Parts: sequence; structure tokens; C-alpha cells
Amino acid sequence: MENTPTIRAEIVKYLKQKDLTMTEFGHIIDLNVGTISGIVTGNRSISVHQLDSITMGMNLPPDYFYERFIEECIEDFSLNWRKISPFLYRCVELNRLDCVQRVVSMLLDNPAYPPLLFELAENSFQKGYKDTAAYLYEKIAESEKHQHSERLAICQYRLFTIGIGEDQIQNLQIAARFEPFIDRLDEVDQLDALKDLANLYRALGQWDKVYEFAQMMRERAKLRYGMKQESHKRPSRPPFVYIAYGDLLCAYACDARGNYEQGLKHLKAHTDLSWVKEKDSESQHWLGLFQGWAKINTYVNRLMSGDVSVLPDYVEYISGEKEIFAELLNVVEAANRYNLDIDHILDRFESHIAAYREPKATDIYTQQVLSDEYARFWYKLAKYKLFRGEYPYGFKCLMDAFEKSVKINNVLLISNCSGLFERFRVHADPETLAQYQSMFLEVWERNEKKDGFLFSS
Repeated sequence: MENTPTIRAEIVKYLKQKDLTMTEFGHIIDLNVGTISGIVTGNRSISVHQLDSITMGMNLPPDYFYERFIEECIEDFSLNWRKISPFLYRCVELNRLDCVQRVVSMLLDNPAYPPLLFELAENSFQKGYKDTAAYLYEKIAESEKHQHSERLAICQYRLFTIGIGEDQIQNLQIAARFEPFIDRLDEVDQLDALKDLANLYRALGQWDKVYEFAQMMRERAKLRYGMKQESHKRPSRPPFVYIAYGDLLCAYACDARGNYEQGLKHLKAHTDLSWVKEKDSESQHWLGLFQGWAKINTYVNRLMSGDVSVLPDYVEYISGEKEIFAELLNVVEAANRYNLDIDHILDRFESHIAAYREPKATDIYTQQVLSDEYARFWYKLAKYKLFRGEYPYGFKCLMDAFEKSVKINNVLLISNCSGLFERFRVHADPETLAQYQSMFLEVWERNEKKDGFLFSS
């Protein structure tokens, strides 16, 4: 087996091929001749900065020598963080997770290194290098000896944030794994973590969990509100938002569970925000949002509790809104629940419905809600249309709902879509029937190998 030449041998070979002296090469890469000579003769170690300069001067990819750098300059020497850390940060920038893994595996047994690796993980996370950050957080968590440490809790919080994706079953597992670590975070991080958990459970339709964590966030925020804060950290939103948003989420949860009277109490709580002290522009922005949400949610609470007399006023109000898809979902849900004729409303907003494309959110939790909302709307509209005998359009809506439900692995919606299709199967044309069978086969093939249970995680 042919031995791979060393970095120094490659440099010497390059200089001979290009007929360059060390002085000339040093001018090209902005390193003095003494440094070049020391590296070539082996009398001087190479820093990653010098290696990058040499590699660039040789017109090679920036990470060309990185595996050999680990072998020649890290593995064969005593561990030195001052030398290792610049290399690790550079590996992160170049997406060389394999190199990060090789080096980190040498460091974890030494208790001095996990705190330093945690800083690297935080830096990677903040700069968007999520794969590398996730690997580092996992390894730090595994090596953490103090099981109640804040660092361990932050690692788990970051892994929770990074791990959320489209698959709702996987998201449920990720949320459950993170829950025990909330109380180990500092008080400021707890508020954002509770908000994130409640939002995720909202997207998953886990309303008992939504209520539990929204109440917890609300109560802890109330304890902090108005107190002199000693922590250098600030939550991501004005302090009062966590109180009001807790009531808003509790109202959602109560309405979803059919407890409209309790939901109305929480609704009134987040409507009256006269106690808020903040006057800055960001706080005024949030106060405006809560005011708008309160108006809409009052209509929704009354409509879903059976007061269909508010439907015309609700429709008029939402007609002036920029985003009305969630509100149309409420209209269709009420129509199915109370056997209402809403054809005139659907006709009015036909262009909105036809032009709708699932929007993209800047945060994963809002995106989760939007994805679930998208699937549920088309399912509810399919149900409305099919029960009124409008089969072609009803089946089109149902196929859209089924496709999205499969994509996000929403087990309940997949089951509902299948049940609704079977209820009206006799009215499906051959093309629709073939499309449904193809999609259902895809679901089965995707999940069949997972412990033998359809839809298992």
C-alpha cells in the first residue's frame, strides 16, 4: 500500500515542480523565508493559518491537507487547545464535520475540554452550522458528568431546536426528550424554552401539553415581571409578552378541547394589557399584535361554541386582513360542525384559496403550525365539498391534504384522510383512485420497515 506523502514532502515537491525558491514562495503566500524553511525542514510546527496560506499558494482546495494535518500536527503531539481550536473553527467554516469528529474524539476524556468545545458548539450554532453544532452538543451532553449542570441543559435545548423538522412523530420524540431539562436552564432561557415547547405541541395538536407549558411560562414570567433583573441575559421578547402569550396559547388549547368558557377567561386576560409598563417601539408592536389577535379570537371563540350569528361579522373582519387562510380554516370547520352553507363565502375568497401557497416562516415552530394548518384546511374543505356531492373538487382537496399529511407524518390526519376517502370511494374516478392508491402504497413502504408498524416512529 502506497504511503501518503507528508505535508512537508508535498511542499518540497511543489517547489521543485514550479522551480520556486522558499523565498519566492514566501513572497507569494506572505510568509517569511524563515517560517517556510522551518516548516519544510520539520523544525517548526505548522499552524492552520500557515497551512491555509500554503494551500492557497499551491492552488489546492483549502481543506486539502486537513486529514494529514490531524495525523502530523495533532495526533502525534500533546494536545494543545491554542493550536487545536483555530483548526476546529476552520473545519466548521469549511463543513469538515469528519475532521471535527476525529479531533473531538481525542479531547472528550479530558474534563478541561468540554467547556471549550461548548463554546465552539455555541459559535457554530449562532453562525448556522447546525450539523456540526448538533454533533458537538451530543458529545458534550454524553461527557457531562454533572447531570444537573446548566451547560447540559443548554446542549439539550440546542439539540431540541436543531432537531425539529417536518416529521411530526419525530418532533414529538424530540420534545419529550427535552422536557426534563427545562428546569435546569436559567430563568431567562426557561421562558423561551417553554414558549418553543408550547408552540411545537400546538403544531402537533397536543393541547394538554400546550396548556401545561403555556401556563408554566405565564406563571414564571409573572414572577419575574416588574422585578429588578440581575441576569445579563434578556429574553428574545419583551417580558410582558410571555405572560400575554401564555394566556393566548391557553385560550387556543381550551377552545381546541371544547372548553370555550375557560378559553374565554384566558382570552379576556390577553385582551386587557393595560398593566403593561413598557412604552418602547418593540413593546408597542407586540401590544398591537395582541389587540388584533384578541379581536379575531373573540369571534372564533363564539363561532366554535355554536354562536353562528357572528359568522358574517367575522367574515367581514377577516376580509381586511392580509393573511386569512387560518381564518378560512375556522369558517370551514364551523360549517362542518354546524352544517352551515358557506358556498357564498368560499366564492368570495375563491381567488385567495386558488392562489394560496404554503408560506415559509422564519422560525421552525411557526413553520410547523403553518404546515399543519395547510394540511387541515384542505382536509376540512374536502370534507365540506364531498358531503355536498361536489366530488371532483372535493377529491382534489383531499389528495392535497393527504399528500401534505404524509409529508409531515401527521398520523391523525393521514387516518382521517384515508377514512374520508373510503367513505366516498365509490364516487372517485379512476385517476383519483390510482393517485390515492399510489400515495397510500408510498406511506406503507416508507413505514413498513419501522418495527413492522405502519406510521411507527
